[in-house]
Amino acid sequence: MKKIIIITILCAILFQTNIYSQQTIRFDKYFLDKTMRMDFYHTGVKDQEIISLDVVYEEPASLIYEKQLWAGSKVNLVDTLNFGKYMVKVFDLSTNQLIYSRGFSSLFGEWQTTDEAANGIYRTFHESVLLPYPKNKVQVVIAARDKKNVFQNVFSTVVDPESRFVNRERHVADLKINRIKDNGDPAKKVDVVILGDGYTPDDMKQFRDEVQHFVDLLFDEQPFKARAKDFNVWAIEVPSLDSGIDEPRKNVWKKTALGCSFNSFDSPRYVLSTDNESIRNVAAAVPYDQIYLIFNSDRYGGGGIYNLYSTCYSHDTKEYSSWWHDYVFVHEFGHSFGGLGDEYYSSSVAYNEFYPQDVDPWEPNVGIIVDGHIKWEDMMQEGTPVPTPWDKATYDSLSTARYQIDKEAENYEQIRDRIDRQMDSLLVNQKYTGMVGAFEG
Repeated sequence: MKKIIIITILCAILFQTNIYSQQTIRFDKYFLDKTMRMDFYHTGVKDQEIISLDVVYEEPASLIYEKQLWAGSKVNLVDTLNFGKYMVKVFDLSTNQLIYSRGFSSLFGEWQTTDEAANGIYRTFHESVLLPYPKNKVQVVIAARDKKNVFQNVFSTVVDPESRFVNRERHVADLKINRIKDNGDPAKKVDVVILGDGYTPDDMKQFRDEVQHFVDLLFDEQPFKARAKDFNVWAIEVPSLDSGIDEPRKNVWKKTALGCSFNSFDSPRYVLSTDNESIRNVAAAVPYDQIYLIFNSDRYGGGGIYNLYSTCYSHDTKEYSSWWHDYVFVHEFGHSFGGLGDEYYSSSVAYNEFYPQDVDPWEPNVGIIVDGHIKWEDMMQEGTPVPTPWDKATYDSLSTARYQIDKEAENYEQIRDRIDRQMDSLLVNQKYTGMVGAFEG
């Protein structure tokens, strides 16, 4: 029997030690302490994809450190987490030695699961991968998962780091940078850069206050609280012409610096940006492993794609939902940093067939049961049943009732709040609440 299973195991997976049995790759043998950025175009439909090279950059000096550097680990160069829909791999050309790899997901990979892609409408997305700067010629390969979740190579090119075709322009804008958390050497820390979209120059105090609020919030939650000294956080003030971002379903259009928009992939609350080049050029002012886009809006929305970026709305003005943006901020970071899959199953989403029933998802917190076993059972307390029972039927009926409330009714908020309390009470009073299990969604 195989079923899609949902579970929260954030603390258990975010900080896994990246240990591998291969020969350890010495950074200084193969790389210089600076960053190469490879930009490319990703084109296709549901069952076809083509990657074509755009530009290879030697990233300029960080405005914070006034020198070029590599922000990623110099020790764990080969990715063994096996997360992400894609994997970039770098091979030393003279020896064919794998010297760097990193998993990631992308806008194109998610778009492939939409109705538009299934209907044969071709789309192109601009994407990037960051690499430690090689000393010698390398082969760069991008692999994509097939329908069985096995990586298959879809792109390969040889890069000569000394070539005249490597772009060495100083493409970093002179924007104000705020040090929010500075805990030392970027190569030994997780470096997060927060960018604002839809903030005019007059909105920048608001942006700074909101950044501080979100950072304080994140590092008051476990496991981040216990690992706070392992992070650096920078915020870059990016001025836009207009306040707010695009809301296509409301025919609201804003001229912003980074192009965030509601209704991404035709999902009303999904907020993404397709302006990859602008985002990367701004972020390059600081060393970064993770990008977070805070967009100036009080409307619920956000998004998160593994090792690409997170997005979150900046504030909430309604009393009953005043905590929602806090929840969204941490939730979306779980996607982009931890590779976590969505654990709600009753909300509308933009994608189809995201988790085929016969393939174990790569996300660490979503799995299928095979012959009574699940991939994280080593984390489960002995005697915990698989699947792990919970009152799903009652929860589903309450969720349906909540969805069917007449939003124009005088007592709408009273009815909604009562159902919310019932749903919360149901979850905290389950036999296996607070335990690692295999809870069916």
